[in-house]
This record gives sequence, structure tokens and C-alpha cells, in this order.
Amino acid sequence: MKHAIAFFDAKSYDREFFDEANKDQGFEIKYILPQLSNDTRELARGSEVVCAFVNDILDKDTIEVLIKNGTKLIAMRCAGYNNVDLKAAYGKIHVVRVPAYSPHAVAEHAVALLLCLNRKIHRAYNRVRDGNFTLNGLLGFDLYGKTAGIIGTGKIGRCLVAILKGFGMKVLVHDAFPDEAYAQAEGIQYVDLVTLCRESDVISLHCPLTPQTRHLINENTIAGMKDGVVLINTGRGELVDTPALIEGLKKGKIGAAGLDVYEEESEYFFEDFSASGVNDDTLARLMTFPNVLITGHQGFFTKEAMQNIAQTTLTNIKDFFSGGPLTNEICYRCGHEECAKKANKRCF
Repeated sequence: MKHAIAFFDAKSYDREFFDEANKDQGFEIKYILPQLSNDTRELARGSEVVCAFVNDILDKDTIEVLIKNGTKLIAMRCAGYNNVDLKAAYGKIHVVRVPAYSPHAVAEHAVALLLCLNRKIHRAYNRVRDGNFTLNGLLGFDLYGKTAGIIGTGKIGRCLVAILKGFGMKVLVHDAFPDEAYAQAEGIQYVDLVTLCRESDVISLHCPLTPQTRHLINENTIAGMKDGVVLINTGRGELVDTPALIEGLKKGKIGAAGLDVYEEESEYFFEDFSASGVNDDTLARLMTFPNVLITGHQGFFTKEAMQNIAQTTLTNIKDFFSGGPLTNEICYRCGHEECAKKANKRCF
């Protein structure tokens, strides 16, 4: 008997990579175009596994309906899980994720946003296409010798540290759980958030979204930043208070912002609104700034990352049905994958 997977928010590229990875597994994957929500959750009826992504809704009500309809496992095909009510899931349904698909992909995208904004590549591209080869308004600055502040020193943050050190930048880092041995080995310095904001020419966000980090970048932290700071966010949209960011841009406090994520992105990202337009006034306002570069949550989107996502997700599902330990299980009781890793067993 083949185990059935309800695969929500399925795109053509998802199907390409998951079908290839599934050749070795033989699961029955039902690709569902809409996102998982209160309106679509019934489509998972009869599927033992629900495969979900960053903008799918897995609140208490949805989880209860999934369990009632026979779902035994929620397999997140991403690292983040802030959209999952783990408290509602604990003890009732297992939740697994892909903790590291390609930290290099996201770190490199953060650098791409930084370089494009600093050297005005996006503006120069459009200007040259119109036959305008002037340089007025395209002045950038050397990254060499400047200070980069990286918030979050997990796998992605550490990849970015290595890249920016290669540019000859001084690197400051901030993390709720500092790793001083790592900092000493890399020749970087852990500092508090106030110091990082005050001294950094470039700030890049790579921490998870938690109640403590929601709107970490806000009116107060922006006020404490250098004038003209470049802010990069490839983490989670809610790390940044968007109205405060807009005010910082209007006042010139923030010199440029590169955003691969947005607070209300679930309404728009991964979909095509070129014909109908964007009705989100805040997002539309951000798009008017020439010094703001927005990409649609594509930081993860490389061939290597997609292959890793598909392979790890299906391996997580295989481990579940084989009865083995779930090394990528997320546990509400202890957080992350500590139950499986420390006890070599399932969380419950």
C-alpha cells in the first residue's frame, strides 16, 4: 500500500524536484495548487501526510481537522515553522521540517540584494535599456573596510559571515545564544543589539521568528542605526515592523532596504498579480522607493536547495512510516529537534 501525501501550494518546480526524488520512495503524492487554509484543508481528507510550505496555515482548527480526517504527519518542506501551532499539534500529530536545505543559497541571495542596492544595478539596468548611460544617481560605496551587522548566527548567518569577511568587512554579530568559540575562531565579535545597530553600515537578518524577535527592527532600533544604513531581510517578514521601515526610508535614516520577505506576504508571494495589481497599500508603498529592492521569497530557490528539500522531506516521511527516530521533528515541549537528537526517539 502506498502512503498518500497531500502536497499543498504546489508549483511546477515543486513537482519537478519531488517527482524526481520520489522515484526512490514510491509515495502517492497528490499535488494541490492552493495553499493550505481553512477553505482547502478538506482536500487532505484520506491523506496520511500533509506536506506544507512557509505560507500555509496550520493553526489549531486546521490541525484538528487534519487529524480528524486521518492525517498522521505534517511534513514542512522548509526550515521555518512559525506558521504551525505546535502547542495544538503536540501529543496528537508529528511535525517534521527541513532544517538546512542550502544555507549558502539564502546567504548568497542576501549578498546579491546588498550588491544590487549599493551599486544601483537595478536602476542602471533599466536606464541602459532606455539608452541612458549617465552615472548620476548611481554612486555606491566600497564594502571593504565597512562594518556588517549580522543578526542570527545559525547556518545561514555563518555562511554570510564568511562571504562578507571575504569582502574585507568588519563583522559584528548578535544572537540570543552566542557561540563565543565560533566568534573567536572567525575573528568576529558578539555584541548587543544596540551596539550592532549603532556601528553597522549594513545589517542583515537571519534569526528565527519568535515572540521575542517579532518586530525586532522597529522604530526604536531604527532610530539607533547609522544614517544611511543598508537593511537586508531574507529571514522572516515579521522581523521588521514595516510602517517603521517606511518611515525610516522617508526620513533617509535607512539608505536602502533589500527584502526577500514581507509581513503580509502570504497574500501575494509565489503568485502572479501582474494583471490585477497589488492591493496591499503598505507593500505598494514599499515598491515606490527606488532604494528598496523586493524579491518574492526566492532566497532559497536554487537547484541544490530544491534537491535537498525534496530529498529530506521524503526521507522524513519514510522515517515516520518505518518507525525510526524522527531526527527533524519539531517538538513544542522542548523546541527544535532536541527530543529526537538527544533521546534518539520520537517526541511522543
